[in-house]
Amino acid sequence: MPSDSGPLTIHEARGKLDRREVTSVDLTRSYLDQIGRVEDRVKAFITVTGDLALQQARQADQRIASGDAGPLTGVPVQVKDVICTKDVLTTCASRMLENYVPVYNATVSEKLFQQGAVLLGKGNMDEFAMGSSCENSAFFPTRNPWDLERVPGGSSGGGAAAVAAGEAVYALGSDTGGSVRQPAAMCGVVGMKPTYGLVSRYGLVAYASSLDQIGPITQDVTDCALVLNAIVGYDPRDSTSLNHDTADYTGQLTGELPRPSPNSKGGQQGAIRVGVPEEYFVEGMEEGVRQAVLDAIKTLEGLGAPVQPVSLPTTKYALACYYVIAPSECSANLARYDGVKYGYSFQDTDDMWRAMELTRQYGFGPEVKRRIMLGSYALSAGYYDAYYVKAQQARTLIRQDFDRVFQEVDILVTPTSPVVAFPLGEKTEDPVQMYLIDVCTVPLNIAGLPGISVPCGYSQGLPVGMQLIGPHLSEATLLGLAYAYEQATPWHNARPDI
Repeated sequence: MPSDSGPLTIHEARGKLDRREVTSVDLTRSYLDQIGRVEDRVKAFITVTGDLALQQARQADQRIASGDAGPLTGVPVQVKDVICTKDVLTTCASRMLENYVPVYNATVSEKLFQQGAVLLGKGNMDEFAMGSSCENSAFFPTRNPWDLERVPGGSSGGGAAAVAAGEAVYALGSDTGGSVRQPAAMCGVVGMKPTYGLVSRYGLVAYASSLDQIGPITQDVTDCALVLNAIVGYDPRDSTSLNHDTADYTGQLTGELPRPSPNSKGGQQGAIRVGVPEEYFVEGMEEGVRQAVLDAIKTLEGLGAPVQPVSLPTTKYALACYYVIAPSECSANLARYDGVKYGYSFQDTDDMWRAMELTRQYGFGPEVKRRIMLGSYALSAGYYDAYYVKAQQARTLIRQDFDRVFQEVDILVTPTSPVVAFPLGEKTEDPVQMYLIDVCTVPLNIAGLPGISVPCGYSQGLPVGMQLIGPHLSEATLLGLAYAYEQATPWHNARPDI
């Protein structure tokens, strides 16, 4: 139920539900009504699950009445269409899986439903999570609620747009090279990529398995902590899942500067030290973005955080490294779509090999095919050592750079994206320019580090995101610093007029 000042946060909705000011059914209907009002312009959903949402809302109201409500009980959510939901279409925004209905839930879906969350539907995205603008969907592009002629970012563009437009209280996205943080920045909301392995990938349709991670997209930092609490945890069904004790991530949301993470060696005498890597203020960055982030850094200084310049020299290799490793992994992961077991199948030939070729030709979109070909080339005989092995060596250097810099500081501050949301169609004919949009976010996935994007101002009247980066398992510290910044600034309160 969007409030007079904008969409409700999770914690605001929780308060209204617990005080019986509104039922979950009423809340859900209000969000379905908002979807009905704006969805034909925003296009944030591939599938809207209205009947299921109302059924789950009625069950949530029963739980609330019995005193069995958790933080997410009865609160409407959108889930990215790359995350499996039992008996609900999961298309990955691809013709290849246009009619695929999973028979099981992803672990994160299961965790949300166990808490009594209400599923409004599945979010639009770049096909198989490959893209930076949400224009690669096989069905339609999503539009940015701040300016309907601009992109929302990608690949989790549907989630960021839905949260910004008040079509969902929060969303779950996936982040392989920035796909949660970058659209969150472009839509003026909060997005977090947790440490690799902290959130189970079971039931996440794979793009690049060593890089993928599920994360929340929310109205504010408090909501981000609440969702993270719900989705983290060891999962034996995911071989990369971390068996790590997790605390309540709302614990450091005090408004004061948090203590340094136990995993960081940079802090001295309890002071959280902030580093600003010059390599992230890249050539071609919009001046408005640069200024907004520099102003945000001054705010952190004003809160009492010592700020110092640091250097991550191997950052310049990160994008090239990513666009060898990710396509290589995707070429292997997407080999399963052969028209035999499930998904789209080209039937108009009796030749098995020809049928497989045509299935992949017509089932995959241009960007997915481009990345499959890039990856197949990098893994091919004669080129494996020159490309894939070299990229893995560069990956090691990038990780070592982060390890070194976190001996000096506790948290890094960078722009999330070098530009604000750009016009639809502006970069679709130039893949290299599109790939460059991820220059500030990709290094974290390569190193497996956590990062959060929070709104920090405007450029050209459009939202700018500031990215906070921490060492492994420093989510609590990141959230605490992000919250302190959020409470000292007005940016998280603004929403588009749509």
